[in-house]
Amino acid sequence: MSRTRFEHVKISGITCVVPEDFIRIDDELAFFNNDVKLLERNKKILGLGKRHVADERTTNSDLCEAAARELLSALNVDKDSIDALIVVSTSHDYHYPASACVIQGRLALSENCTCFDISGLACSAYVHGLLTAHSLISGGGAKKCLVLAGDITSRHSDRRNRNSNMLFGDAGTATLLEYTDELRPSFFITGTRGTCWNKLIAPAGGYSLPMFSDIAGLEITDATGNVWRLCDDIMKGLDVFKFTTDVGPKGIKDILEFSGNSMEYIDYFAFHQANKQIVRTVAMYAGVPGDKYSAETFSQYGNCGSAAVTVDICRQLSQKPAKNVCLATFGVGLSWGFCLVDMEGAYISPVHLHHTPAGNMNRQQKIDYWISYFKEGNNA
Repeated sequence: MSRTRFEHVKISGITCVVPEDFIRIDDELAFFNNDVKLLERNKKILGLGKRHVADERTTNSDLCEAAARELLSALNVDKDSIDALIVVSTSHDYHYPASACVIQGRLALSENCTCFDISGLACSAYVHGLLTAHSLISGGGAKKCLVLAGDITSRHSDRRNRNSNMLFGDAGTATLLEYTDELRPSFFITGTRGTCWNKLIAPAGGYSLPMFSDIAGLEITDATGNVWRLCDDIMKGLDVFKFTTDVGPKGIKDILEFSGNSMEYIDYFAFHQANKQIVRTVAMYAGVPGDKYSAETFSQYGNCGSAAVTVDICRQLSQKPAKNVCLATFGVGLSWGFCLVDMEGAYISPVHLHHTPAGNMNRQQKIDYWISYFKEGNNA
């Protein structure tokens, strides 16, 4: 388990956008075999409510770029002053180049800005992104660092899959961190349980099992009627629940001990919004008072993957600022990340809607574009 303390990095601002389109769980009764009792039971236990979903013309880079533009404008930041751009996501537009490179170009940041992605951690990725940014700044490699956390998790499973798809929503967020002469202690604890690497996984689509024609149209129906594709996220739910309720309370205890603080010192606990049941269970086992966290963000936005904890921060703290904030995240790997940061004076925006630009290509237009691109061949 990695434990790190920093002293001269501050979070200057956080913004969040979600797609304008949304789905209400009440409109998906058909996916519950028209069983009203089953739907209501899931709403009560998991907190299912509403989730915002991107249309086919919107990418993760679009959402993160929009959040970044809003943040840079709100803080009146000179684009040339951004020394590093980090994108954390499991919904990158391409295998490569890095989404950070794509967005750097769109934002017209300096060519001296170092750009890279953090991939494959999903729900714990934001804390790892903050840790990396703190390290860059504290080591002298950057004075200002932009961390973009976003996911289009609604595309990680089939819409007909009530075991998975109904849980997930889409969002893009931006966080600006910078060096400060002030003493602003922050504390991080991260860890990995790699023996459980296959408990939450998308088996196909990488270079171990590429999406060739033999599996591209393959659909698997499980015993309860859920439809799966080999590129879908599949989770061993009970194992992941046990993992989360194990590392969650322990991580909160450890971060408080590491920082030398008590529960009373924390103004707000921002939990990864996996679902209402998990958030409440972890908070209960950790002894977090009910007025210091929310399990309701999930009901409004779903599980937004890498962006979920940031969505919660924007939803909860934009109108009620907090100084000492503890982030508790757990994700793919299986991995976890906890941190205690000072957010005094930070600009926190409400969650804003993103409207897809009219010029964005739909799926068929993208296919046609890349066919033409390949036909041109190597024009070097």
